[in-house]
Amino acid sequence: MSRKSGSCRIFFHVQMKGNDMTHHEQTTGELELVQLILEHGLDGMRPAMEMLLNMAMKTERDGFLGAKPYERSSDRTGYANGYKPKTLNTSLGKLELEIPLTRGTDVPFYPDALERAQRSEKAFLLAVATMYVQGVATRRVTKVLKNLCGTSVSSSMVSRASQELDEQLQAWRERQLSEVVYLQLDARYEKVRVNGTSTSCAVLVATGVLPDGKRVILGVSVSYSEAEVHWREFLTSLKRRGLHGIKMVTSDSHEGLKAALRATFSGVPWQRCQFHLQQNAGAYVPRKADRPELAERIRSIFAASDLEEAQRKLNILIEEHRESNPKLATWLEHSLPEGFTVFSLPRSHRRRLRGPITWSSA
Repeated sequence: MSRKSGSCRIFFHVQMKGNDMTHHEQTTGELELVQLILEHGLDGMRPAMEMLLNMAMKTERDGFLGAKPYERSSDRTGYANGYKPKTLNTSLGKLELEIPLTRGTDVPFYPDALERAQRSEKAFLLAVATMYVQGVATRRVTKVLKNLCGTSVSSSMVSRASQELDEQLQAWRERQLSEVVYLQLDARYEKVRVNGTSTSCAVLVATGVLPDGKRVILGVSVSYSEAEVHWREFLTSLKRRGLHGIKMVTSDSHEGLKAALRATFSGVPWQRCQFHLQQNAGAYVPRKADRPELAERIRSIFAASDLEEAQRKLNILIEEHRESNPKLATWLEHSLPEGFTVFSLPRSHRRRLRGPITWSSA
């Protein structure tokens, strides 16, 4: 087949009727689509997509009306009524579309092809919002998209995209919860801008292990601190959204958090996070070179087959440091058993709960 437009002949749509086979030459519009790609390569994808979507929407309208324009048909349910221009921002750039309109129909016409195309625009806006949320300046966002898609974005578009992202996040934060077997709580601190001033705020995170073993983030909340009132409000909101069935809660030993747990999940067994315990132990070892060995010993205690074996290994470790490092020995004796609650659970469940309950692990 020649690459020249005059000799480009493509056939499609083979129909069979008995033993007869009829070939129908491709329509002019479809030939134009092919020619755009042949002549312009990837640069022809945007106008080709515009043409393809416009053709698809027009075909949908014909099917909706039960007849083509000016066609006489007893199945006709209405009439074509021109077109309305619409611009869509996509990863290919701006698509200039012509939305077919109708009149005289019982129900309004809206092309499915346009709805699917708008999902692409939402993905485009999500990329814009994500860059903005991650701290990329509007000018930089515009430059990146101009280079990638040939599309510029205004500050108002960035703002609109961010607002849509906020709405999606809010819907996720308020979604209904169900049964969660194990609840894991933690917080991390992030710099945020409040009233024009940068300040450190606590991001409270709740992670749950579902009955099928899957771990999911249940919710997040930004507060000024980890004070009891903030944790209590966060935990109360989880219960209000339907959280129930908790068999054990895992967290660090922050007093505000523990007080909030007593107020909201009274009677539910509590487990001190084993990962945090391993980290905390390092503060009692002056030499950094000795800390990895201690962490490994503590991990072996938590990996014991049962509570009795864990307590035996702990006693040995305590006695080894009783004279050389009494502060460490005392801390081990009082703090490490707070990480033993998990031994009351099936062994297969313990491994799932042994890891760190940090943002990254969830």
